[in-house]
Amino acid sequence: MKHVVDMAWTDKLAFEADMDGHKVVIDASEEVGGSDLGPRPKKLMLTALAGCTGIDVVMILKKMKVELEAFNVIVEGELTEEHPKYYNKMTIVYQFKGKNLPMDKLEKAVKLSEEKYCGVSAVYRQAMEMKTEIRIVE
Repeated sequence: MKHVVDMAWTDKLAFEADMDGHKVVIDASEEVGGSDLGPRPKKLMLTALAGCTGIDVVMILKKMKVELEAFNVIVEGELTEEHPKYYNKMTIVYQFKGKNLPMDKLEKAVKLSEEKYCGVSAVYRQAMEMKTEIRIVE
């Protein structure tokens, strides 16, 4: 299987990507000559990881019959100081909200996503240090 993204330059430093019929605009900040019409490419790496593992965790917990009231995935990326600047560490924070949430099932769902199902996580783990936190919030 092959995935393809067609990205067209639109103006200044802005690009529009067609991803499975969905339009995504990527741009640079005004400080460097862009128009700030969309997110920066590097931050989309954080978004890709959050989305990939988030979808996995929700699907796994549904199969485990765990009911969530709310769920957030927060990904923090630490950039290197020197060019080319890249993420050398990422922390994934899973925030769950619900009544009587079983921590063992939350941990199992997160572990399955990170170690078996999430392709984004699999690639990132080869390239940088990855940390995980699981939080139950009120």
